[in-house]
Amino acid sequence: MSDPVRATLLARIEAANDAAALRSLRDHIHAHMEKLPSAQPIELFNTELNEVHDAFIRRAVVLSEARMAQMGHGPPPVPYAYLLFGSGGREEQTLTSDQDSGLVYEDPADPSQREAVADYFGEFARAVVVLLQELGYPRCEGEVVSANPQWCQSLSTWKTKLDLWFGEPDWERVRYLLIVADCRLVAGAAPPWEALKDYFFANKTLRPDIVERMLNNTMRHKVLVGVFGQLFKEHYGEDAGSLDLKYGAYIPMVNAVRLLAIQADVRDTSTLARIGELTRAGVFSAADGGAYAEAFRLFLRLRLMTTSKLEGGFYTNNGKLSGARLTKKLIEELKTGLRAVKKLQKYVRRRASGRF
Repeated sequence: MSDPVRATLLARIEAANDAAALRSLRDHIHAHMEKLPSAQPIELFNTELNEVHDAFIRRAVVLSEARMAQMGHGPPPVPYAYLLFGSGGREEQTLTSDQDSGLVYEDPADPSQREAVADYFGEFARAVVVLLQELGYPRCEGEVVSANPQWCQSLSTWKTKLDLWFGEPDWERVRYLLIVADCRLVAGAAPPWEALKDYFFANKTLRPDIVERMLNNTMRHKVLVGVFGQLFKEHYGEDAGSLDLKYGAYIPMVNAVRLLAIQADVRDTSTLARIGELTRAGVFSAADGGAYAEAFRLFLRLRLMTTSKLEGGFYTNNGKLSGARLTKKLIEELKTGLRAVKKLQKYVRRRASGRF
């Protein structure tokens, strides 16, 4: 059953006309939803939470467009797509997610307008990012954000960039390709985004060795469980005794499933949707697909229990799960889920390297 309080707050987000009103709503809805995870199925809570984040981002886009017009820049000169990457692209944001975003816009019909159009979208993207910061969304630490010119480009420039990344796939460029694989439209027009995704998958088809190049990036994070079933905990600092759930459970599974999805031309970006598509395509058996989905649901639930705080006006989370929060039952569930991820990683290595 949908949450009526959340529905009311969503309507208020759509009607808000300034940063102060949106910030008040962000704080209100954060406090409201923080109390809900244990009372709802995790997939329902995850869907409703990500709808809230999308609503804030879309409203920030609308208000930034209006601000550009008020400043004398007029409406957007060409159609554009505002994109989410990372957990936002996968519809897996937590209560405290940061900004991972980009922008792609159509090339102007008149080539002499390219610089003016680029200037407009550069200013527009900066306005969106600043407004979202005011709402408590920190910028991505790696600067994968639409205010960074590298991630705010015309469609033709994006295509040239993808040609380079696919054609000369060093470690960093492969990382960028994996980021693009998760991109999702959150605001604006669909055609530029669809064209970008089409070009990505067409390029991948022309370079069948790219999946093996992606393998090293995909497998760099180790799973939290050892060969004897022991959990690897943090040894030092204020997080001593905690589990790095983000990089020891969630990210390894996200990476493994994404690589198989790229290889199988699956366009869905959420991890659970990808698992479903891969199971229907026969990449996973029904039993394995079910086990992987169950493990991922557990990770989504545990991510909501990780250490979060409000610092400097930003909602942040370090991805660490305090050992004190784990019951004996949860520990056994976690070990079962982590063993499933290790099995999945072995399968991905064989399949991606052609030894399947």
